[in-house]
Amino acid sequence: MKVIDNRAASRFEMDTAAGLAFIDYRRHQGVVTATHAEVPRELHGQGMGSQLAKGALEQVRADGDKLVARCPFVAAYVKRHAEFQSLLA
Repeated sequence: MKVIDNRAASRFEMDTAAGLAFIDYRRHQGVVTATHAEVPRELHGQGMGSQLAKGALEQVRADGDKLVARCPFVAAYVKRHAEFQSLLA
């Protein structure tokens, strides 16, 4: 599934069969602050949150931005995946 950056809504989104999964963020001067992640309840434990986080972080990297992970899920994902730790502001 593809993760898109919906800048108008300030969130990364992934459309799933069970509904929209998303990570809310604030963007300011090259820093993306991830504030909240949500995945439809029926998809919990199926790796959808990780897929969403990975897609979002790949977009942050592609844009040349840095990350502040205020969302506990995103922070834990970055901690477990060393390839994204260089994004931290």
